[in-house]
Amino acid sequence: MNQKDIGKLRLLSQQIENPKLASAKELVNKMAAMQAQDFNMAKWAIGLRLNKATEGNIDAAINSGEIIRVHVLRPTWHFVSADDISWMLELSAARLKASMRGRNNQLELTEKVLKKCNKTIERFLSSAKHATRKELIIELNKSKIATDENRASHILMNAELEKIICSGKMKEKQTTYALLEERVKTPKHLSKEESLFTLATKYFESHCPATLHDFIWWSGLTITDAKHALEMIKDKFVSEKTDSTEYWFPNSFSFPKKFKESIFLLPAFDEFLISYKDRTPAITREHHGKAFSNNGIFWPTIVINGQVAGLWKREIKKDTLNIEAGFFDRKHKVSKSDLQKSSDRLGSFLNLKINLVLK
Repeated sequence: MNQKDIGKLRLLSQQIENPKLASAKELVNKMAAMQAQDFNMAKWAIGLRLNKATEGNIDAAINSGEIIRVHVLRPTWHFVSADDISWMLELSAARLKASMRGRNNQLELTEKVLKKCNKTIERFLSSAKHATRKELIIELNKSKIATDENRASHILMNAELEKIICSGKMKEKQTTYALLEERVKTPKHLSKEESLFTLATKYFESHCPATLHDFIWWSGLTITDAKHALEMIKDKFVSEKTDSTEYWFPNSFSFPKKFKESIFLLPAFDEFLISYKDRTPAITREHHGKAFSNNGIFWPTIVINGQVAGLWKREIKKDTLNIEAGFFDRKHKVSKSDLQKSSDRLGSFLNLKINLVLK
């Protein structure tokens, strides 16, 4: 395995190349967690990894509660399977709440205030069932709870970590919150050892080839817990060194005899880039600042044969999806027809006509 093979192999393990799964729940379950900071882009991240998926399929999985959007791991928004949300929150919550404590104190969000917030939210959602962020803020304000200066984000995230709320059904294209106990009737609880084992297994199976440092970054675990998790799963995995870096694969991983030529339009914040500490196997260091910023913004990318070669952006006008694509340099440039298939796939996902423009 050479350095350039790594990006191509990740296309396969992440189900971008040759997807084998049919449902959003299967895919998210396999991936363990998929970053969902940009809601609409995150739906495409799921859709491109499935066979013949549409945005309607993903919306249905969200509305049914098969997949749930919640703050977990690093933390940021992620899609997780309903089967995994409870044990994953239990694994993450204490560490994340501790990291929020300093800022909560600055905002005067004491334990007493947060308990009042939780009671207000629970009471309202018990009757409303599914409520937008704006509706919840109005209720909190009615209870004389301040939500300015980003307090609302801290209040709602705390309620997620307390396993009180999670994402609900879509309401006129707006995301909502609902009570977790209403969305997940039979929560799955694991011991810490079982959680570490399960999380590491899912990550290294679905994101390989990956390193211990990649896993630490993606999971948000302490170095000690991440190392322990990797030790527990080593009998089911094998490692290979490339340029002195140790990458892990499941024993069952099948290396292709030959890689196919491929072009993909990947969404913003896609796991293909964001789930690794070292991203140089998929994008040269000179182009890092073009694909993602120092403060964690990841833009939609064009990936050619496992390498990030450019960026794209979209604009929807009525029944047409306008896509503007550009490349970092001439050696990456491909013809418009080469990009059309990937663009058409996104158009089919959104049920929109495609108007592709190359810069």
